[in-house]
Amino acid sequence: MRAENRNTAWSSAFVDELARAGVRHACVAPGSRSTPLLLALAADERLRCHVHLDERSAAFFALGLGKATGVPAAVVTTSGTAAANLLPAVMEADASRAPLLLLTADRPARLRGTDANQTVDQLLLFGGRVRLFHEVAAPEAADRPLRYVRALAGRAVGAAIGPPAGPVHLDFPFEKPLEPTSVAGDVPADLSGRAPLAAAGRPEGRAYTAVTPPCLLPEPAALEALARRLAEAGRVLLVCGPAPDAPAALRLGGPALRLAAVGGWPLLADPLSGARFAPGAAGGTLGAYDLFLRSARIRGALRPDLVLRLGPAPTSAALSTYLEQHADREQVVVDTGPSWADHAAAATVLMRAEPAALAARLADIVEGAADGGGPADGSAAVWPPTGWAAAWRAAEAAAREAALAALDGREGVFEGEVLAALARDLPTGARLFVGSSMPVRDLDAFGEPRDGTLVVIGNRGASGIDGSVSTALGLAASGPDAGGADAAVGPKTGPPTVAALGDLSLYHDMNGLLAAGKEGLDVVFVVIHNDGGGIFHMLPIREHEPSFTRFFATPHGLDFVHAARLYGLAYRALEPAGTGQVAGMLREAVGAALAAGGAHLVVVRSDRRRNHELHELAAAAAVGAAERALEGGRPGRMSGGAGDRGP
Repeated sequence: MRAENRNTAWSSAFVDELARAGVRHACVAPGSRSTPLLLALAADERLRCHVHLDERSAAFFALGLGKATGVPAAVVTTSGTAAANLLPAVMEADASRAPLLLLTADRPARLRGTDANQTVDQLLLFGGRVRLFHEVAAPEAADRPLRYVRALAGRAVGAAIGPPAGPVHLDFPFEKPLEPTSVAGDVPADLSGRAPLAAAGRPEGRAYTAVTPPCLLPEPAALEALARRLAEAGRVLLVCGPAPDAPAALRLGGPALRLAAVGGWPLLADPLSGARFAPGAAGGTLGAYDLFLRSARIRGALRPDLVLRLGPAPTSAALSTYLEQHADREQVVVDTGPSWADHAAAATVLMRAEPAALAARLADIVEGAADGGGPADGSAAVWPPTGWAAAWRAAEAAAREAALAALDGREGVFEGEVLAALARDLPTGARLFVGSSMPVRDLDAFGEPRDGTLVVIGNRGASGIDGSVSTALGLAASGPDAGGADAAVGPKTGPPTVAALGDLSLYHDMNGLLAAGKEGLDVVFVVIHNDGGGIFHMLPIREHEPSFTRFFATPHGLDFVHAARLYGLAYRALEPAGTGQVAGMLREAVGAALAAGGAHLVVVRSDRRRNHELHELAAAAAVGAAERALEGGRPGRMSGGAGDRGP
């Protein structure tokens, strides 16, 4: 080991182990106290450093990298308020179970609680939101301390990957000198000879401590019991919630679709689940349930015997209402934790298991039973075709067709068309980051299932709009190893990356755009610009003027062409006059931007009030058509008043 002082020896050993553990990205913000870590990261050719001027943007950029790859990116800050700026990303990483590694530099412990400049208490700064907090020992260039810091790197990466994945915080105290200045006696000249393991790590580039994640799969007996319950229940409903990251989505989609196919059961797939936009999804899953389940009559008519939910709670409020309404029915929730995955108190069983692995194993058992093999204990299992799945498909088809017909030829822009067009037309293997406010809801309601892989990522843990730009840029910077092996990989950033955001989300993280040019990223931002908070028009508060406009709609009057010029993005504004025009205009604009490469801002102008009217029109038409389809179907006549359409 060649090191000028104990700080450089310490940081070099730690960073070496990060790289051995699979970390490939570090997001760094300038600062003095973090100098030893920054220089160690910069010197390691296995890691790519992304320099950010704003710590909040750096943290969300790292979050995007983690959501794209399933491997934590490191975020490095100096001491003081710099570390506090990481909190919003920490909250999202915790809630959405995304890997994130926070490395905060600190003043020496002896200065804590004194009047020393830029010294704050950074211990447990993020409270219980991290999977692991560790106050790193003071640097020391000796055998046991260096082995400790090497093992700590593996421990931190393992804790961030989970399961459950999430943020990890290591606080590094450094004494001066922070620069690579030689200090006599700090690093023994014969350290490599006396302590080769501490100085150079394990041979052949192996991690000092490799952490293997647990296999979260129930015992065979529990799986067989669940399979029997599925066999006994005539009306089984599968629900796929949002996946925490791109690898998880790619793992879940296939097994979930296969389980639905071999069982003959309807599958309601959240747009972030990996099962909505995947091979076999066009005929194997439903996507318009958010529209027709707004009807209390339909929710009552489609009464399940058993619900199997794979993953976190779904995005759709209508689906959540449906599940809560049927809390008296058997509901099995499969989730890795750590939070209690049943906020509606509707589950009868909560299985701590990895959803994709469980779905794959269940599909094997169900398929074996259908072939006459039966469960392992020899009991009978029958998987009869019923009209249950047909009823769901009839409601789906009627709702989607009616919504499209109701919107045809209308004046004004319908924002749901923007998300529907992106879901339909983006190339196979593309990555779509979707904003947390109306974009993800519109994608849920109007994004039709497709057979080509589209990896959809969102910040749906804490569901804030802050950091959306930076998260999307992190997704774009993740390289060709994320988002789908069938993508057309470009020379810079891998699969095509598009972000669909509202104008307030763009405004909230506008300084994050600086990284697009600095990093040379290929990314297209599609911004729905309705001059304010369009989601509030969907709530009853819209009727209460003048307070509504001032405090909720919050029109800002900004023209983002100036932001595009400031940060060097190509700019294009689309102003469709009516429905049906958005798809073609967007297909041409986004296609041209992806072909050209670089960073682009495509703005679609809309009117909040008119968009709300079109939303109401589409939803009413969808509900009415689905109700009529079910009235003549096998479930029989529905109960409930004609006007009782619920939330």
